[in-house]
Amino acid sequence: MATQQWEYATVPLIIHATKAILDQWGADGWELVQVIQGPDAGLVAYLKRPKQA
Repeated sequence: MATQQWEYATVPLIIHATKAILDQWGADGWELVQVIQGPDAGLVAYLKRPKQA
């Protein structure tokens, strides 16, 4: 049985467009894993989706 493979993305979030950014990535099949404060005090979203075979 094959193990699920994942691909990952990190996305900087613009505070006034957070929902639109996450909606767009979600529509492309990405799942939000976590949001953290980035090195420049902005927010960064970590996303994953199943890797295509």
